[in-house]
Amino acid sequence: MAHAAFESANYGRHAAEIDQNVRKAAARTCMNIAHLLAPNPGVFTGAGTNTYVVGGDRRALVIDPGPVINEHFERIVETIGGRETVGVVVTHTHADHAPLANPLGAELGAPVYGFAPGPDFMPTDLVGEGDRIGVEDEFLEVVYTPGHSDDHICLLLGTNLFSGDHIIGGSTVMIDNLSKYLASLEKLRPMALSKLLPGHGPAMDDPAVVIDYYVSHRRERENEIVLALENGARSVGAVVTDVYRDVPEELHRIAALSVAAHLRKLTDDGVVTFDDDAAFDLWDTLVAMVRS
Repeated sequence: MAHAAFESANYGRHAAEIDQNVRKAAARTCMNIAHLLAPNPGVFTGAGTNTYVVGGDRRALVIDPGPVINEHFERIVETIGGRETVGVVVTHTHADHAPLANPLGAELGAPVYGFAPGPDFMPTDLVGEGDRIGVEDEFLEVVYTPGHSDDHICLLLGTNLFSGDHIIGGSTVMIDNLSKYLASLEKLRPMALSKLLPGHGPAMDDPAVVIDYYVSHRRERENEIVLALENGARSVGAVVTDVYRDVPEELHRIAALSVAAHLRKLTDDGVVTFDDDAAFDLWDTLVAMVRS
């Protein structure tokens, strides 16, 4: 899952924009990169999940095949054509990225790669930091990037980064562990990246600027949450109502998930006390500032 702020309208225009950016990325490598937009638009997925088929004339590899949708399955197989499929890789095991991987691998006789098993996903081959998956004369290198989920990886092809839901186009992402997420963003800074090819939204041409924005956005959001607590907010819901006052109310319950990730980090930092493990309703879970 990506983020609640997505808009899923204008599916065709969105797909065309992504395809144009993907062609630019392919020009920087000897590989062909085909983009297929899964027909699963929604609040969390935007226009849909971006599936990529990477390869040359003889072999191909699939990245993030998405959910089990017959139409999408058939388009992936058609795009591969008569080439040998050397692998199906998922960036993480969320339901909008991974469930089609095993059926597709079985159909194509290809290994299925992932960092860990998950619901409706069982890799035949586990991969981790620094592992390489060969495609013709090039390879994709695994970059471990926990934060959005603990099993998240990105894939580096030359200077192009397939970023999954670590960084997406047109929005920020939902986060499981904010401390790990920020560390994973910082990990990308030294890389000389030319393009980000995300799991949702359009490709991005200036990765350094995007990474800077993602980090600064999270720092600013943390400051806003602390200010809300200093001004008297004492529950997750109260923090959301204060910090997300410009966001439509129907999205506030989803915004609470992002606030909770920030509060867990602030708890680890010794700034607040917050425990959502046993919470029946996250919205009403209490938060308190730690007084020095």
